[in-house]
Amino acid sequence: MPKRAVQAPQAAPAGGPYSKAVVAGDTIYLAGCVPALPDGTRVTGSFAEQAHAAFRNLAAVAEAAGASLDDAVRVGVYLRDFGDFAEMNTIYAEYIKGDNLPVRTTLPVPLVGFDIEIDAVLYVG
Repeated sequence: MPKRAVQAPQAAPAGGPYSKAVVAGDTIYLAGCVPALPDGTRVTGSFAEQAHAAFRNLAAVAEAAGASLDDAVRVGVYLRDFGDFAEMNTIYAEYIKGDNLPVRTTLPVPLVGFDIEIDAVLYVG
């Protein structure tokens, strides 16, 4: 089964030598998305502003790969401050919906320059 890299010009650019998404069969792997604009400018400000920007990027990458966040089977959320967990849950529910919610891992990590990063695995079979 060949794999296919996906670029997503409507999302923030990759921060290094990697693809924003890779499609492998019926599975789509989305790289971590941070709070940035499509031109690469970082979104600063409140946690909510940063979280919405990161989720918008994740959704844009999913769309560029021919899917949506409704197809998520796994989501990883990485928070600079675990005190933002409750607010993140509220924002998360605006982007990840449905009766069959994906599994999720949320971890505190030492992010530098932003408060949240999100990745996901989608299944479109």
